[in-house]
Amino acid sequence: MGNRLFQEARKYVEIAKNSSDEETVSRAKNALSSAFANSTAAEQAQLSEMQRGA
Repeated sequence: MGNRLFQEARKYVEIAKNSSDEETVSRAKNALSSAFANSTAAEQAQLSEMQRGA
């Protein structure tokens, strides 16, 4: 099943990439932060990459 927080972060980052809505971007940032705190080192590396791309 994988890390639910990681999956949510990935989903919100994809949504935020196509939106300029402040709330959507904020939600993506919060999801990234929550996922990062609860992820493996490999997942953290991927989350950091998503954050740079978002």
